[in-house]
Amino acid sequence: MPFLSLEKQEDYRRRYAEEHPGWQPASHVYRNRVAAHLGPSVRVLDLGCGRGGVVEELHGRAGRVVGVDPDRASLAEHRLACLPRAAGRAEALPFPDRSFDLVCCSWVLEHLPDPERALREVARVLAPGGHFVFLTPNVRHPLLALNRWLRWTRGRAVQWLYGRAEADTFPALYRANTIPRLTSLLRSAGLEPVALIPVGDPTYLAFNEALYRLSAWVERWVPPSARVHLVGEATVA
Repeated sequence: MPFLSLEKQEDYRRRYAEEHPGWQPASHVYRNRVAAHLGPSVRVLDLGCGRGGVVEELHGRAGRVVGVDPDRASLAEHRLACLPRAAGRAEALPFPDRSFDLVCCSWVLEHLPDPERALREVARVLAPGGHFVFLTPNVRHPLLALNRWLRWTRGRAVQWLYGRAEADTFPALYRANTIPRLTSLLRSAGLEPVALIPVGDPTYLAFNEALYRLSAWVERWVPPSARVHLVGEATVA
């Protein structure tokens, strides 16, 4: 039994949203920015689609959605059976130039060994006027120090604390995970940043009521640029 199951964490998120009107989890901010670009003729690439994600909810609002991921087991187990999907790495996308109007990815950039090369691939497959929307951790948040320790345990602590299967934990390199670094990498790849939004979330250490209250108090003092998540959007320059 995990110390903090996803269900319990979501309960704390709902409570935090009630206590802080206007706050949304980063996943909601990300979903809304993706949804804003959908339409009946929009071609979408879900980069690092895994077993599912935002496209499960939104795929009916796009013209065509394709998923790509290097993990073949995740592709085979994708929850959206009708989703066309391909095995491939972000650094070498198996698609022609200008194939998509929107590329979205969540929890991917932090794992990439060569994020600049991957972002150049994103720019290559985007059509003129296309958008890239992403969600990734912010390495400036203190929680990332804990995550580095969890990485040292090779996934066992993550499974124990959060109930996440070891097969679903991947090494995090954090080579594109600050606002200045992302801005530089995006522009170098030919993408112009439209928004880089830091989003706080005190629920990762909310293992009990006292820790939730402490985490929520600490969240008040975390500088905006160091909030735990980054939701970003860029267009083809």
